[in-house]
Amino acid sequence: MKWIFIIATGILLSFNSYSQPLRNAGILSDSSFMTSDHVKLFLTSAGKGTSCIFVHGGPGAWSKSFEVMGGNVLEKKLTMWYYDQRGSGRSASPENGDYSLNRMVQDIEDIRIATGEKKIYLLAHSFGGILAFNYALKYPGHVKGLILLNATLSINHSLANQVSYVNKTLGTNFGSNAAEDTLTAYVKAITALRKSGNGYKMLSDNEVNVAMLDSVDNSTRRNYDFGRLALGMKEYFTDFSLATGRLNVPVLVISGTADNNIGPEHYKRFSFPKQTVKEIVGGHMLYYEKNKTFEEAVFEFVR
Repeated sequence: MKWIFIIATGILLSFNSYSQPLRNAGILSDSSFMTSDHVKLFLTSAGKGTSCIFVHGGPGAWSKSFEVMGGNVLEKKLTMWYYDQRGSGRSASPENGDYSLNRMVQDIEDIRIATGEKKIYLLAHSFGGILAFNYALKYPGHVKGLILLNATLSINHSLANQVSYVNKTLGTNFGSNAAEDTLTAYVKAITALRKSGNGYKMLSDNEVNVAMLDSVDNSTRRNYDFGRLALGMKEYFTDFSLATGRLNVPVLVISGTADNNIGPEHYKRFSFPKQTVKEIVGGHMLYYEKNKTFEEAVFEFVR
């Protein structure tokens, strides 16, 4: 398991009977897409209904595990678009090293254009919430609805939650040094949690389920360039929850009551004008461990 604090998920399955032909601008084949600045991304789609772009987390994860571990249940009523962000998973890295938030947002817009639809849903998991929220803020006219699944809008707040959880679990006092920043305290805390054999608890109380996630994530070699750089980029540490009141599109917030990764009360920082909150008993992998409840919550929102 990569040392990243927020893990999104999604695996490429054979197209089912509802698979959509990938023939629009920028699409090179049934699994590759060229952005407007000429970076080749992994992209595929399947399902029926309004398009929904899945924005994975990490930073530096991919869409594979979400898709095969339950996310594809949404293909019953939505055309799901799974892509790996630049410098992540099966996608290439930009030659100019552009991983700016503005460019990551533009990649989503490039894909939205390729769907051929004026309005789409966005479903973001974990760190992906930052990218999806900023897309919706910039292009509200193209967003039919925003779904935030165990998503953070403040890396510092979520890291602080993880440090607090480790201290409670191990009886430690990481983060008590005022001269130490949150990221440094997090690295120390998560290292200690892993050494104690409890690292899996950041995602789930079920170690077997986390092992399954790891097996998917380790099933093939992945690009991790973005993951190595993102947590060193100041703009990603902005507290975007402070701007949620400015986004006037329908928002579904799905939060796990025991999500030790993002923080079980992180969603209380959000103030979207058109916000619906669905709390589900579980951790960071609700799409897998509480799949039916997850499916019902999403379909109730998009109906």
